[in-house]
Amino acid sequence: MIREGTAPKIIRRKGAEGDLPVALAERIEALTILCRDKEEGIRQRALETLRGWNPQELQQILANPATPPAVLDFATNHLAPGRAELLEALLENSSLPDDLREEAEARLLAAAQEPTGAATLPVSAPPEAPAAATATAETPEKVTLIQKINRMSAVEKIKAALTGNQETRMLLIRDSNKLVARAVLQSPKLSDAEIEAYAMAKNVSEEVLRLIAMNRAFKKTYSVVRALINNPRAPIDITLPLLNRLNERDLKFLTLNRNVPEVIRGMAIKMMKQKEEASKPKLPTGKH
Repeated sequence: MIREGTAPKIIRRKGAEGDLPVALAERIEALTILCRDKEEGIRQRALETLRGWNPQELQQILANPATPPAVLDFATNHLAPGRAELLEALLENSSLPDDLREEAEARLLAAAQEPTGAATLPVSAPPEAPAAATATAETPEKVTLIQKINRMSAVEKIKAALTGNQETRMLLIRDSNKLVARAVLQSPKLSDAEIEAYAMAKNVSEEVLRLIAMNRAFKKTYSVVRALINNPRAPIDITLPLLNRLNERDLKFLTLNRNVPEVIRGMAIKMMKQKEEASKPKLPTGKH
């Protein structure tokens, strides 16, 4: 009746209070519908109830692929903004429509970029060890940094990726959350050497390599292009168009590199043959 707009006022009032004797998912759905009720009092009460609802229960509903798209739409635009835990729950939902996913990602990135005042994020670098210190002495510090990152929420990781140090970025570029990896590549502190290291890394996701290849500024650095092409994890559709950027020496090396996909190596061999044919002196035809 609430879905169809035919519920009597007493039912709508109970629904706006969150007191209907139905399953949790249906109570949340009823509240989102009642936030658009024809009576202002019911609308306001439903919204207040939703905003004060148990966050864990809301996260459970928003991450559930069975949740109706209308509920996900309402949550993305009216409930989750400014609430990182709800945005994260939405992004975990495999049924979240693409347009809402883009909106949730944008809101989460925006939340991560807001100043945090006295917050301690991003993770600071471990103190530099004395010159006489051994590698073993540094290990506990590095483990501590990894543990700190593992305890972070997605928003905290994004903040650390944007403003953290090189070691923090090197750990976060391998994060399974693509928003975190994307934030690393957006860091204003990122150096050309780091980008080249990510481009040649075998332990980053294809998404990271694709983002590097799509960035015009990154592709201006020749060593980054070369690293992408020689990385066996890089998708063929992004490396194939880059082959004509290689100089003859690196192209020749690529023909011998059996770690890259055969399509890439085969194209490199073909291009080398074409260069050799073009460099051969042309014989006179005998015509005057």
